[in-house]
Amino acid sequence: MNMTKSVLMGAALVAAMATQANAADVIPYANAGTYNTATYSFTAATTGDVMAYFVGGAEASYENEMGLLVNGVQTSAGFGLNNHTSVVGQSFNLGSVNAGDTLTLVMKNLTLGAQVYSDPSLNAAYDAVGETAHNHVYSALYTATSPVFGSIPSGIYVGFEDLPFPGADYNYNDESFVFTNVAVAVPEPQAYALLLAGLCVAGVMTRRQSRR
Repeated sequence: MNMTKSVLMGAALVAAMATQANAADVIPYANAGTYNTATYSFTAATTGDVMAYFVGGAEASYENEMGLLVNGVQTSAGFGLNNHTSVVGQSFNLGSVNAGDTLTLVMKNLTLGAQVYSDPSLNAAYDAVGETAHNHVYSALYTATSPVFGSIPSGIYVGFEDLPFPGADYNYNDESFVFTNVAVAVPEPQAYALLLAGLCVAGVMTRRQSRR
């Protein structure tokens, strides 16, 4: 593929993303009080570092921190971005990844001494015995347009619900972040994950062609 084709593909993807922006940037979770039935699969968009930028969660009664599993293994970065002490825009390098790696976001609840994950199948121990609904995250594309969180770059927004189910308030904002170098697969109509991944590929191809 020559550089012209790469640029055209990138432009087409940018235009497609623009048409999705209003639907994608639904931040915060719009159905507070209602369990989020959507589930999300996170992967590394490209080879490099995954950065987390703190958005909010200071109002939550529980004290929480953020971590990351890469292909099921905790990164050496450990946990950071405490929701009671961090400020909006504060960043944390969660570690290096390879393109396509499976990413599992982890919220460590320091108050309860327990961890909750972006993968619902890992949350049975966090919730009440017999509870069958375990999705503790809400995700949306963040385009740094509306809303705007200071100088935080565009990426994937994720908000956690820290109260165990079924007694939660389901507001999914007890610790929230924007992540870069992360792609997410979600149910339709939220097709922005494919757009984001496509933009990353188009950008890499364009840079390679430019170097040549």
